[in-house]
Formats: sequence, structure tokens, C-alpha cells
Amino acid sequence: MPAEARVFVGIGSNLGDPVAHVRFACRELARLPRTRLIATSPWYRSAPVGPGEQGDYLNGVAELKSALSPEVLLRGLHAIESAAGRVRAIRWGSRTLDLDLLLHGAYQSASSRLSLPHPRITERNFVVFPLSELAPGLVLPDGSRVQSLRARLQTGGLRRLGISPEAFHATA
Repeated sequence: MPAEARVFVGIGSNLGDPVAHVRFACRELARLPRTRLIATSPWYRSAPVGPGEQGDYLNGVAELKSALSPEVLLRGLHAIESAAGRVRAIRWGSRTLDLDLLLHGAYQSASSRLSLPHPRITERNFVVFPLSELAPGLVLPDGSRVQSLRARLQTGGLRRLGISPEAFHATA
């Protein structure tokens, strides 16, 4: 069995019941084979990035330990999105559930199917802020420190919610 990698997954939702979709995502992440859900970040409300009129997103980051390869894990994330009713019609459009593979250990890839670290991880406050709370000492494969990234980003449109991260780990 391959060694477990420290993995971070961005979670977002802005259609239907975002809290229910995020709770579903956390439950399903914990059920992936050869994968353990370690923790989730505090949750944030963020302004949408993308076309058209969209509602705000509920965003956070999950930390996993996984022995799955990045490609197999990505397929699992897409299956969870599909089970939550995600339709990939408009790039960066509204969605029931968005799961982004942000980091998979020190693995780096720039293929058309999988880019790791996630190519926009350093630009998105709705990723960097929860990630910095979940893993404040994290250093990205390029040597960037997540706390330094947070210090450079504006909070524009981002609000930390008073919801306990553990509230999303319910199995009901």
C-alpha cells in the first residue's frame, strides 16, 4: 500500500442548501477508500467568482490523509460532486458542490486533467484564509508559506462564519 499523503480539498457550494451539500461532502470524503478525514477548516461566506448573477458561496477546506493517487482521488471527488447534483455547464458558474484538489503531499503536476498544486490556490482568499486556519504552518511545494499568502490577500467579500468545523462532520 502506498504511503499516505497529506491532502487538502477546497469545498464550496452556492446552490440549493449549501450547508447540507457541504455536510454531505464531508461525510463522503470520510468514506473514500484508503482515505481519512482529519479535520475541516472554519467556514466562510464568499462572494462568487464567475459569470452571471450568483449567490454567495459557503467555503472551507478539508484535510485528508490518503493512500489514493492524486488521479484516483480526483475521480472520487468528481463522483461526490455528481452525487450532490453538480452539473458542469458553465465554467465558474453556480454549483451545488465544488470539490477542488488543492494539494496532494508534495506532488506536482501540470497536465490537462490534473494540476497540482491547484493553479489558483494562491489567488483565492476563500481558499487561503480557511487553509491558513487549518494548517497555519503549511508550506506549498514552491516554498510559499500559507500565512504569507494570507497576509497578501484582501478579505473582499469574505466573511468567517461562526459555525464549528465539526458541525459538518455529522453522519446524519
